[in-house]
Amino acid sequence: MELHDLSAGDGVLERVGEVARAALERYRVSPAATVTLINVSENATFRVDDPETGGRSILRVHRLGYHSAAAIASELAWLEALRVEEGVRTPGVIGSADGERVVRAGGRNVVMFEFLPGAEPRDDRLVDGFKQLGAVTARMHRHALRWRRPSGFTRFAWDWEAAFGAESRWGRWQDGVGVDDAARAVLLRLEHRLRERIGRYGRSAERFGLIHADMRLANLLDDGGPEPSVIDFDDCGFGWHVYDLAAALSFIEHEPVVPELIDAWLDGYRGEEPLGADDEREIWTFILFRRLLLVAWIGSHQGVDIARELGAGYTLGTCELAERYLTSP
Repeated sequence: MELHDLSAGDGVLERVGEVARAALERYRVSPAATVTLINVSENATFRVDDPETGGRSILRVHRLGYHSAAAIASELAWLEALRVEEGVRTPGVIGSADGERVVRAGGRNVVMFEFLPGAEPRDDRLVDGFKQLGAVTARMHRHALRWRRPSGFTRFAWDWEAAFGAESRWGRWQDGVGVDDAARAVLLRLEHRLRERIGRYGRSAERFGLIHADMRLANLLDDGGPEPSVIDFDDCGFGWHVYDLAAALSFIEHEPVVPELIDAWLDGYRGEEPLGADDEREIWTFILFRRLLLVAWIGSHQGVDIARELGAGYTLGTCELAERYLTSP
């Protein structure tokens, strides 16, 4: 896989900003409304401020070639069902003036969401945040298991083939930053071990289903209420439930606090739904699965700030974690 188009340089973000401004013409906002880029990852996310009404919303301009309009509509259907049927706080979707939830502008898909208050849980509440995270993740898994998906529902999978197969979604980890011969040898051993263990673990309905797939604290908004809001369902799809825990630890897998965070997440999860011993046994398998996937992501997303910052150091850290995993009982 080549670099995704938002990492291609050559003024692409300026052009995406123009798309965002053009898309506003489809919505019920005043001509004075402005767009401000607040994040670039898989997509470009803008804050919309309307000085005439005092209104604020979020506009997501999609990267090219990642999701079809039908897949985006499916994402929106699940986050709405979670809010209505399970009581999970998710952002409402704001339709265009003619009622479209997925708008086309400048050759891209665009979605507008309500602006939710709050911020990522603070560092001094990290453990409490992970307990909340575990609880809300369990509720989402429970809902997905029982939910009758609408006709035409389609989302991709985060299975082995999507992660490391011929058409790997985020590219090949072999093309990651700093993957030299020594790193390649270690990570290849890791890949073989992960394939073996995940193959034995299996894909029963109790283990594999519709998941958020990016349940990091960065995607929680804490406003001081009883529970946080959950945002950014762009990666939601079909995967292993334990993968949601692994995703929660993205980029901090090496930190000494991780075992405590895992215990807090499990405590929150078990308060809502059971999790078996076999699931717990593979937690570090899926943490390394996600970590190896992120080596590929960093290599193919060099237009994203965190990918540039982590670079080869993340690959080196992955090798160190891999050695520990490969030599553990």
